[in-house]
Amino acid sequence: MQFLKFGIVGALGLVWDTTTVYSLRPFVGLTTATIAAYFIAASINWLINRLWTFRNAGNQHHFIIQWLRFLAANSLGFFLNRGCVFMLFHTSPVFKAYPVLALAAGALAGMMSNFHISRKLVFHKEHPAAELKTAEIVPFQPERPVPQKAVSSRTAVVNTRNKVG
Repeated sequence: MQFLKFGIVGALGLVWDTTTVYSLRPFVGLTTATIAAYFIAASINWLINRLWTFRNAGNQHHFIIQWLRFLAANSLGFFLNRGCVFMLFHTSPVFKAYPVLALAAGALAGMMSNFHISRKLVFHKEHPAAELKTAEIVPFQPERPVPQKAVSSRTAVVNTRNKVG
C-alpha cells in the first residue's frame, strides 16, 4: 500500500516538476529550470509523503531535519532522475521540445530507489542499528586517575622484573 501511495505522490510530483520547468524555462533556461524543479517537486513530495504515505511511520525527526534527510537520502534518485532527463535532452530534439516526456522517464528511473531509501532512512518507526552507531554522540570523559595504591603495586612488580631480568 505504501508503494502505491508513493507512486501516486510521485505522479503528482511529476505534475509539479513539469509545471515548474515550463514556468521557469523562459526566465532561466531549460537546465536551471530542470534542476530547480526537482528540488521544488521533491520538497512537495516529501511533505505529502510525510502526511499521507508514511503517516504511521513515526515521523520521529523534526520536520526540517526529516526534509533534509529526504533530499540527502534521495540523492541517488536525483542522479538517476536528472541523469536520464539530461541524457534525453541532449540526445533527441523531441525531448528538448517536450520536456514533460523526459521528466516522466526520469521520474520512473528514480522512483524505485527513492521509495526504498525513503522507507528505510527517512520515514521509519525505529532507528536502524547502523544509524545509531554512526549518529551516537558520547560526551568526552577524561581518563580517571588510577588509585595510588594500584600504581605503587604495579611499579613494584615492574621494578622486580627489571632487577631479575
